[in-house]
Amino acid sequence: AQLVESGGGLVQAGGSLRLSCVTTISTFSNFHMSWYRQAPGKERDLIASISPGGTTNYVDSVKGRFTISRDNDKKTVYLQMNSLKPEDTGVYYCKGNQMGRPVYWGQGTQVTVSS
Repeated sequence: AQLVESGGGLVQAGGSLRLSCVTTISTFSNFHMSWYRQAPGKERDLIASISPGGTTNYVDSVKGRFTISRDNDKKTVYLQMNSLKPEDTGVYYCKGNQMGRPVYWGQGTQVTVSS
């Protein structure tokens, strides 16, 4: 399966971006989907996830600013990012996983927030 992220770019602090991750996962609706961020020189960290049933979880640093959602018909997961901060800068990756199945990663999309 393939995962393709898009929607990244350069934005000023306080601005917004909407990331999309289009997948070819045949059983997408059964997959747990997540967004990760890798800041320069740092490890890749989980920032938001959404279960097959729509339950969402966020890391504290993005709560109230970021919203993860999914469209099972389009096999796509989104990350709406508002009130962006310079520390949100990094490469954003989506991941799909289901117990007993391979873990799928996208190639990443760059987000740069200027102060």
